[in-house]
Amino acid sequence: MYTAIKFLHLVSAVVWLGGMTFMLLALRPALGELLPPPQRLPLLAGVLRRFFTLVWGAVLLLLLSGGFMMSQAGALAMPIGWHLMAGIGVLMCLIFGHLYFGPYRRLQAALAAADWPEGGRRANQIALLVTVNFWLGWLVLAAITFLA
Repeated sequence: MYTAIKFLHLVSAVVWLGGMTFMLLALRPALGELLPPPQRLPLLAGVLRRFFTLVWGAVLLLLLSGGFMMSQAGALAMPIGWHLMAGIGVLMCLIFGHLYFGPYRRLQAALAAADWPEGGRRANQIALLVTVNFWLGWLVLAAITFLA
């Protein structure tokens, strides 16, 4: 059972970090080069809606599976990398929650009003927060690789 839960944990992390990598390094630059805001922003919002649904599932699985695995090891027996992974992971979840309920909701409102400048500002704010989480995710990978 532990191995299956660890597998779900890893798949959830791959989905989240892989999705952020795609968004930041492939989709967002291509959209900026190819489409004007009235086309780019609704497409971006549609992609984010689908991706954020996956992220909510990943966050839930990461928290549940991580909590289970930590309970099996015991706090004193866990390597420092696990503690860092847990702390940074919770921070990433909080950042995602803020991103979803703040800038993403405001992006949706801007699009409903066809306010392209505001939509662009919110898309940039989302990109900044995703970038922070992207680097935090890589920091987690380093911690779990080198300190576990």
